[in-house]
Amino acid sequence: MSENSNSFSIKNWSQDDQPREKLRDKGKSVLSDAELVAILIGSGSREESAVDLCKRILASVDHNLNALGKLSIAQLTDFKGIGEAKAITIVAAMELGRRRRLEDAVRLDKITSSRSVFDLMQPIIGELPHEEFWILYLNNSNKVIQKNQLSKGGITGTLVDVRLVLKSALEVGATALILCHNHPSGTLFPSQADKDVTLKLKTAAQSLDIKVLDHLIITEKTYFSFADEDIL
Repeated sequence: MSENSNSFSIKNWSQDDQPREKLRDKGKSVLSDAELVAILIGSGSREESAVDLCKRILASVDHNLNALGKLSIAQLTDFKGIGEAKAITIVAAMELGRRRRLEDAVRLDKITSSRSVFDLMQPIIGELPHEEFWILYLNNSNKVIQKNQLSKGGITGTLVDVRLVLKSALEVGATALILCHNHPSGTLFPSQADKDVTLKLKTAAQSLDIKVLDHLIITEKTYFSFADEDIL
């Protein structure tokens, strides 16, 4: 092999170029998270390759991609070698990943278990820094007809407009409801307010022959189901 042709060997290319060619030649699944992010930013700095820079960024969030997706542009640009354009590229890629998960979840519109509720709602509320309360409206085949945000902020009985919930249920022809809210703190235990809201809606819905099937508390990685725990 001539000297010129040898210079095209992957092992002689810069480390910044290797992830792109690795993906092309071996497929996306063999790349590490750092290598995939390195492809996004394109280059590192004089002192550090793109891959090493991305390893350092991922190490700062304990190699958790969900945590990486929560970093702001300002937080990313704190890393030497990450300017505003590279930070925006990372944020955009993380948001596309989140939206892809959401679209995948929407196709799982038939509720078969508490897990299927979690799969549907986690991309929507699981990573929010504040609490949101949502209602899923189901038909008699347990398919989600509609989902509505009921409140944003803390959960109290005064924030739940029972008449509005039941009006929406009648308008869409729902025969069952599932309640969902997130706990940004990560705690899975229901508060007294959570229990009060559940009872309030369950009692009101019964008068219209509409069932409250479950109430899920959703965190970033897992959930608590009132029905599974037999406290509905």
